[in-house]
Amino acid sequence: MLKRRVIPLELFRGQRLVKTVRFGEGRDVGDPVKSSQVYSDQDADELIVLNIDGPNGDFDEFTRTVSRIASCCFVPLAVGGGIRKEGHADALFAAGADKVVVNTVAYENPQVVTQIANKYGSQAVVAGVDYSGDAGGLLLLSAGGRSVEKATLPNHLANLKSAGAGEIMLQSVDRDGEMAGYDLFLLREVAAKVSMPLIIAGGAGSFMDLENAFAAGADGAACGSLFNFGDNNPLRAKAFLKNRGVCVKQIG
Repeated sequence: MLKRRVIPLELFRGQRLVKTVRFGEGRDVGDPVKSSQVYSDQDADELIVLNIDGPNGDFDEFTRTVSRIASCCFVPLAVGGGIRKEGHADALFAAGADKVVVNTVAYENPQVVTQIANKYGSQAVVAGVDYSGDAGGLLLLSAGGRSVEKATLPNHLANLKSAGAGEIMLQSVDRDGEMAGYDLFLLREVAAKVSMPLIIAGGAGSFMDLENAFAAGADGAACGSLFNFGDNNPLRAKAFLKNRGVCVKQIG
């Protein structure tokens, strides 16, 4: 049986980590290198680090930070934010990333996604799908939630597969930072239609939310606020899930 993944989600802005609510300004939650090392030590299955500095951010500084994280983090590392060309992905892989996360470029220039997948393999390309609303009125968002795309979700998912993406990260902007649970309804719909592994993000507020996400078809559960605030951590989350009969990777 495929083991489910517990994945801390870290947002990089101005050389620090922040935690947003509905993709807003957010609050400072620590140093990216130290936090990543702690998550690695706490048995996280993977880390996702997203650069949310926006178009005026320093991509080179982000790349240097990725290198520092990779030097002390011994779990698979997926990084993204600001990837507009193949060279950006090259720089992140050279810095130690195992995967890259693409979003805006998949709408604007899907050929770049294909180039990255051809060079590094589809398993190394995660397509971030940010959205607002629900299945009755869904808006796909890019550029960190600042732009609305005209694509429909079914068409976009099909295009991502054709372009070579190997995994989908489905994230509800409306639920980001609210800690009220994942969007299980849409997760079930997507899981029933796509063959690619699915990571769900946006809304985790308890370990039960992770169990519900896995039951609904997620292969990975990305968590921000759940681990940023309070004494929750990946090790405790996986112990809870294992006790509930969820197939997780070996603890410790």
